[in-house]
Amino acid sequence: MKTSFQQLVAPSELAAIRRIADSIWPETFRDILSPEQIVYMMKMMYAPEVMERELAEGYRFDVLKIDGEPAGYMVYAVYDGKESTVKLHKLYLLSKYHGQGFGTLMLNHVMEVVRGWGFRTLRLNVNKYNARAIRAYERNGFITAESVKNDIGGGFFMDDYVMDKAL
Repeated sequence: MKTSFQQLVAPSELAAIRRIADSIWPETFRDILSPEQIVYMMKMMYAPEVMERELAEGYRFDVLKIDGEPAGYMVYAVYDGKESTVKLHKLYLLSKYHGQGFGTLMLNHVMEVVRGWGFRTLRLNVNKYNARAIRAYERNGFITAESVKNDIGGGFFMDDYVMDKAL
């Protein structure tokens, strides 16, 4: 399979992320979050105006293509809360590609870009009950820095581990 990465730079390109997320999110989180929370979070994170604002604020949106078709995405930006750190806000891959090394390929891509920017740490949040993702991050050298529970409104919380990797 041939892989490539595409950085999305125009607001009109962001719909590709939403299409992939619409497929990934219900499957990934069906046993972790209520259907209502999935819908709420999709609107909170993937509404066109939200992604367009993030793009304008300097968030980087990259799509992994496998054999020319979008298969996953990464969203990351400089982290305001910690010097020399970039926050990986999103990294998702279609389930048919799980277990084939594409997640590691995506992480390596992000780390290469972040190192090129001169940063020394990559930070992410992962749902405490997403055991598969936690194992994948640990395999790739991330360590748990803290446990957080953030109120995201609508009566919902994000119950996460914060994980870091020195670059």
